[in-house]
Amino acid sequence: MKNNIRGDKIEVTKAIKEYIESKLTRLNRYFEKPEDITAFVIIRVRNNEQIIEVTVPTKVFTLRAEESHKDLYAAIDLVIDKLERQIRKNKTRLTTKYDNLIEFHFEADEKPEEENNSKIIKRKNIEMKPMDEEEAILQMELLNHDFFVFKNIDEECVSVLYQRKDGGYGIINVK
Repeated sequence: MKNNIRGDKIEVTKAIKEYIESKLTRLNRYFEKPEDITAFVIIRVRNNEQIIEVTVPTKVFTLRAEESHKDLYAAIDLVIDKLERQIRKNKTRLTTKYDNLIEFHFEADEKPEEENNSKIIKRKNIEMKPMDEEEAILQMELLNHDFFVFKNIDEECVSVLYQRKDGGYGIINVK
């Protein structure tokens, strides 16, 4: 697997780069042609937290995981473990859905993880009060949520307001 490792407000030393590369080689066994795949790694620092984000785009799907920890090396271990869990957990669904397109290679002696059939763990009914976008932002902030569904009086439709990673807001209108 090829690697694209960069730091955001942090210098990526040779030791860090080598450690990440050695850990990413664990994922090679899941791909038939790992040399055709590039892993994009971004390392950031927020306060005293070390954040590592790994994105592995393939032809048919994208694997992504992010972890933070006070120790960068611990964060690297955690993010690689998380990516492996994602692959193992979803291998049956990925193989079924993408059939001939799949790029995964699973060894026969691997034990399949038990699949949790119930994906929905909570169901909620909401009463939608007609409001404008400013009131929806206020309501979302009061609830401390990162999204809010409301009846948009300006657009005359149902809208989903969400908090973007850059701190701004986005709106999806359902017409």
